[in-house]
Parts: sequence; C-alpha cells; structure tokens
Amino acid sequence: MTTLLVVETSPRGSGSISRNMTQSFLQRWKIANPSGEIIERDLVKTDLQFITEHWLEAYFTPADQHTSQMKERLQLSDELIDELQAADQLVIATPVYNYNVPASLKAWIDAIVRKGKTLGFDGHGLVTDKKATVLIASGGVYTEGAFLQDRDIATHYLRLILKVIGITDVTFIAGGGAKAVDLGELTMGSFVEKLSPELVLAAAK
Repeated sequence: MTTLLVVETSPRGSGSISRNMTQSFLQRWKIANPSGEIIERDLVKTDLQFITEHWLEAYFTPADQHTSQMKERLQLSDELIDELQAADQLVIATPVYNYNVPASLKAWIDAIVRKGKTLGFDGHGLVTDKKATVLIASGGVYTEGAFLQDRDIATHYLRLILKVIGITDVTFIAGGGAKAVDLGELTMGSFVEKLSPELVLAAAK
C-alpha cells in the first residue's frame, strides 16, 4: 500500500488556489492508487513555532541526555519527521509570498531538517526512496523564459531542501498567474483545469 503525505500551507481555505490544485491532484492520485493511504498535514492547523534558543539547546543535546523539557520541545518535530519517513510519496502545496514560501512552510522545514534524523552527520540525506510533487500557486509567472524567472526563489529553495534530506525525484507544477482568479478574470475551476495534464502525469508517477 502506498502512503501519501500531503502538506498544505495556504491560510485561504476553499479560496486557496494551491489547495484546489491539491484536490485535483488527489482525485487523480486516488484513481492511480485505489488502496493508497493519504495523510494530511495542514500547517495552518499545526502549532508550529519558530526556532528558539531552548529548542536549539534540545536539538544539540544528545538524545540520551534529554530532559523531559527537551523531549517536549522536540515532540512536534519528532512527530513531523516520523510522518514524513512513513510516507512513500510527498505532496507540498504552497502559495508564493514575496517570491518565497510562507513562514509556516519554512517553520515545517526547520522542524523536519534535523541531523541524525533526516540529515546524516556526513551531510547526506536520510529520507530516501521517496517521490515528491510540489504544487505552487503564484500571482506572477516564473517559468523558463518569463520576465520574472530570476525571482523564482520558492522553486529553487524547495528543490534544494528536498535534495538535502534525500528526495531527488521531485515534480514541480507551477500555477503561475494565479492572480487572474483573484481578479475575476478566470474561475478557480478553469485555472486548475489548465494544469490538468501536468497533474494527471504527476499523480500517475
């Protein structure tokens, strides 16, 4: 049985373009994986916190020397890492804010990139034999040849981070020009439908 972990980041609920991209992807994925299991991690509903001095103290203390407080500080990080390691496939759905990922997704990344857990002490990633699909909704268009191509920080950052932890089989689906939905120039359905061929291929991988 294939397990898919879906990480959602947008705070916009049903009005979120990236979340609608996810739903379209999942419809196809369920057809390709009828017995598959889907685990949803909604970062809007997750009590993620930014890195603190006390969290780092726990991080750099060997596990066999952890106090109960240190274990508590790392509990959510451990949970998120276990969730990721248990999955065969990963989907990250995110909007782009000021050319990069939202703070919630950065906080998730900071929680799951940990030496000895997802990153070896030799610098090699420990999250192996997994595939990832990244669904990105952005107001601007950042694909090759676009005027804003050199500002495509989100794609480069996520590709790098996934490679660092060991995931190199990554498919990016760029929902650029999403502001057309907010401006009423396109319906949500017609915008997502334009991405249908890419979503179908990604879901069938």
